[in-house]
Amino acid sequence: MSHQFKETPENAITQSGIARVIPCKELEVGDPIKWLSLALRDALRTPVLTAIYGVIFAIIPWFIMYLVEMTGWHLVILPAIVCFMLLGPFLAAGLYDISWELEKGHKPTFMHSLRAMRRNAVNEWGFGILLMVMMIFWLRVASLIHALYPPYSENTLETLLPFLFLGSIVGAVFSIGMLFITAFTQPILMERKVDLATAVLTSVNAVWVNKVPMLIWGAIIFSAVAIGYITGFVGFIVLMPLIGYASWHAYIDAISTKRARKFV
Repeated sequence: MSHQFKETPENAITQSGIARVIPCKELEVGDPIKWLSLALRDALRTPVLTAIYGVIFAIIPWFIMYLVEMTGWHLVILPAIVCFMLLGPFLAAGLYDISWELEKGHKPTFMHSLRAMRRNAVNEWGFGILLMVMMIFWLRVASLIHALYPPYSENTLETLLPFLFLGSIVGAVFSIGMLFITAFTQPILMERKVDLATAVLTSVNAVWVNKVPMLIWGAIIFSAVAIGYITGFVGFIVLMPLIGYASWHAYIDAISTKRARKFV
């Protein structure tokens, strides 16, 4: 299904004057399901590379949880989940490269995917620093919530519930904000040699213009992360590569080009 080109409407984002905003397309509500189907196709075409990245994505949260167990701060589990979601777009660059190579008719390789960060190195590493700053900010907020927890209370569901609820609300708001910032920034920087401000503002605008399908997409990502944690991170081996591939196809559908892409 081709998407209708949509001139970026005038809003606070496009009129900010910080950077130019690349026009977006109008997405359909069912597009997130289509992105997942395309992601499954990519995964089946590259089973070895998919498995390698899947294992990497499984090891990272396992290590985070290991640190949580070592420190005994069980209330940082929710911040750890959000941190993983923050780092996900940065770490998924290799998966974007695999889908991009398949669209070009090339045979993807692991080394080629590792070099993906070099295409727009300065701005892509700047994006990584931005994610780290946001992660540190969230950890500070989480530490404040943890500090409010009475040290003399027993770790029962009744005593933990208010803080879990507060952490969930704050985490949800923060995650939605990060969805705006990270949805398309990384693939924009990979495919186009633009500055970081242009990529971020374009991502924010595209999500704002397509609120409903992008919120559905955000819910799918959150569900995948939740399933991964419920399954002891084993689910990440399959789910995170699918999310990475699908994110690339989401970008292709959402962000306009002046001329039609000719991959082959």
